[in-house]
Amino acid sequence: MNYKLIDLEVHGDRRGKLISLEGLKSVPFEIKRVYYMFDTLPNEARGFHAHKELEQIIIAMDGACRFILDDGQKRESVLLNRPDVGLYIGKNMWREMHDFSYGCKLVVLASEYYDEKEYIRNYDDFLKSLKDDK
Repeated sequence: MNYKLIDLEVHGDRRGKLISLEGLKSVPFEIKRVYYMFDTLPNEARGFHAHKELEQIIIAMDGACRFILDDGQKRESVLLNRPDVGLYIGKNMWREMHDFSYGCKLVVLASEYYDEKEYIRNYDDFLKSLKDDK
């Protein structure tokens, strides 16, 4: 499975905490795009796609949601609920997001600029792309 949880280095004292995210240092790729998601209702689901080349790190800045990650052979569930842990998702991983808490805010660091052609939005096409790569 091409994903992992990354502990982000926290700096702080009694005044508060800070995490610095640097491309090719704390983030294993050059950051080309940052976006965030908010106001997703708990009964809604998001994602349902894969990326051909894009890598991402997703951080729950507030609240929580559950990711279903799928490499075409195996599906695993990951709860993201801490601002000091990032979920790295590599290439060719199907992702779904479920069980958003009220007020959940996710920030996403991406290795590429937005390109609709980079997305695989149909699960059967995702499985076919994995076979074509072999």
